[in-house]
Amino acid sequence: MTMTPRAFTEAREARDLMPWAAHSADTQGRPRPEEDADSVRTAFQRDRDRIIHSKAFRRLKDKTQVFIAAEGDHYRTRLTHTLEVAQIARTLARALRLNEDLTEAVALAHDIGHTPFGHAGERVLDELVPGGFRHYEQSLRVCDVLERPGGLNLTQEVRDGIVSHTASGRPGTHEARLVHLADRIAYVNHDIDDALRARIITQAELPKEPIRLLGERHSQRIHRLALAVIEESQGQERAAMREAEAAALEELRQFLFQRVYFGSPPKKEEKKAEGLLRQLYIHYRENPDLLPEQSAAGDAGVRDYCAGMTDHFAISQYERFFMPRPWPPEE
Repeated sequence: MTMTPRAFTEAREARDLMPWAAHSADTQGRPRPEEDADSVRTAFQRDRDRIIHSKAFRRLKDKTQVFIAAEGDHYRTRLTHTLEVAQIARTLARALRLNEDLTEAVALAHDIGHTPFGHAGERVLDELVPGGFRHYEQSLRVCDVLERPGGLNLTQEVRDGIVSHTASGRPGTHEARLVHLADRIAYVNHDIDDALRARIITQAELPKEPIRLLGERHSQRIHRLALAVIEESQGQERAAMREAEAAALEELRQFLFQRVYFGSPPKKEEKKAEGLLRQLYIHYRENPDLLPEQSAAGDAGVRDYCAGMTDHFAISQYERFFMPRPWPPEE
């Protein structure tokens, strides 16, 4: 009997992956059991596809990564950031003989619940939502509840990776740990690239020792950092970055906090975005009839709706409710 594509992939995983890798045939399952008749895709491949085809994933294309309302075609958005994380994470997983499909699924969903206006939006919701707001928890809620009727019903391994991809998280798989490392490699380097493009900083101002170690160019730094993860983790039942490169990456990250993330001219626009989203949140809380019919009750429904907005939709809703309109209306 001919082996199905799925069975072939599962057999290849059993043969080729490291013993501590996650194997799709041994998944811990889904919150709701499903009849699994797919002869082509493994469980993790199906998760990846559900994420890519979701509405929340498509909305990432119009959500800020760092620079709000950036004019230009080449600044990162939350979607392009996600794709860069997925690419780096898959490279690491392949080199370390971990599960590429699980790694990719976690990477593609890790920011799927992020707010409009980047971390400015997250700060506002953290201030207003009872109990606070954390984008990784909202990402899991998007996948579990808000997408499709009843959520995407992802495997436990992908769900764990989504909610534990931050520095404070405790991922249950080595693949999820790779996504955390890839996330930091990606955003530090592409934020430097965008800040250079925006002329907020110059190449000469970048910290000299990290640049000497990691490289002058964007591609050189990513290669060196990925290699530092691969060489430190090869044959080890853990995923980590070599100490020297990790320290250099952290120095670059702190430089970005000082020169780009706080106080730079474009970042001053964040105060406007914060005020806009704060007013919208309060307005929806006071007028819950404006929310979609299927929304959760109370602050949870307002949180879900505001967090799911794209930048442009949030601005259009603000104009609708708070900007004066011509009177009488044009016929």
